[in-house]
Amino acid sequence: MIHDGGQVLLRLGEPPSPVPGPVADLLFRWIDNRDNMNTATNRDSRWLFPGRRAGQPMHSDALAALVNSLGVPTVADRASAIREHVLEMPAPVVADALGYHQVTTAKLAAQVGGTWSRYASGDHLRSPSGWTPRGTDDS
Repeated sequence: MIHDGGQVLLRLGEPPSPVPGPVADLLFRWIDNRDNMNTATNRDSRWLFPGRRAGQPMHSDALAALVNSLGVPTVADRASAIREHVLEMPAPVVADALGYHQVTTAKLAAQVGGTWSRYASGDHLRSPSGWTPRGTDDS
């Protein structure tokens, strides 16, 4: 977590994300009472959920078990979030952003009636090989 003036930011990637006040209060309470902090490897860990190895975050399975023990069902929420993403963005973009296989997100998009079925993934900045713009002497 980062304090930037009166705002609290959480680094989930770049740029860091702003955290609303009530959530920031919960995160500060969590940080003050984290487990795994008494070992020499984690004494000054920067991770919100420190793992057993120095400098590493908690494994995703362990984090899921922790969240489930609090009564928050992670599997259903994750699936729901991915389905929402494929409704708003092309399935290949969601796959790249979240680390899923493109076939998986394409199937999810078809299940939820996504409208991005004709999106062509790949590098759209390059011209196809052999393509020449109109109006040149080669056309």
